[in-house]
Parts: sequence; C-alpha cells; structure tokens
Amino acid sequence: MNIVPPTESWNVPQKPIPYFKVDPVLVLIFGLLTCGLYLIYWNVKAAEVFNAVAEREVIATPIAVFAGCCYPINLYFFYLAGKEGLPKVYERTGSFQKDDTVLLMVLGFIFPMVAAMIVQSDINKLYK
Repeated sequence: MNIVPPTESWNVPQKPIPYFKVDPVLVLIFGLLTCGLYLIYWNVKAAEVFNAVAEREVIATPIAVFAGCCYPINLYFFYLAGKEGLPKVYERTGSFQKDDTVLLMVLGFIFPMVAAMIVQSDINKLYK
C-alpha cells in the first residue's frame, strides 16, 4: 500500500502581483490626451496583473499590444479581462463576483477608455 502524504497549500509562496495602481480618471485623461496610445501601455500592464493574479497566462502580451490599435482584438482583450481576469481579481480581493463581460465589450468598442476605467477600478482593489 502506497501512502501519499497530504500536500500543504498554506505555506506555498504566491508570486508577487505587479504594482499597477492608477486613478481611473487618469486612465481616461491619458487616453484622451494621447489619442488612445496610452491604452497600449495600459493593456500590457493590466495583462501582467491578470496573468500574475491568475498564476497563468490569461492575456498574452501581443494581444495586449494589438488591442490598443485594432478594434476586433480590443473586443477580445476586454472579453478575456471580463471572463478570466477579473474573476480572479474578485476572488483574490474577496469582492462580489460580477460578470461585466458584455458591458466591457460594448464600451471597449464604443469608448475603450471608459472600459479601461472600469477594469482599472477593479484592479486597484488589489492594492488596498
């Protein structure tokens, strides 16, 4: 009879989450001032946070870069953020689980800076 010792999960170190706390209003202002170029940087940093929180690759870096300048990929970015990234953030912070995927996709198509503001406000909850 082969006895397997129980595994302990309480003492397993978690990977650090990259610090990316920005006021959501600044995301809007920087996005407008740079004609959306700031959103390329914002997408990459948000993807890094989602990947660290989920402890796997939720959003690849090329998707994050191209999402800043190509609308179909932008919709896919916000779909992944709403379906796979934000639930892990809510789980980590103990927040209420909500599904804003459709809202983020619609806003990401019409006005991506507002969708980024919503996601940033949820990301900021990690650093309180």
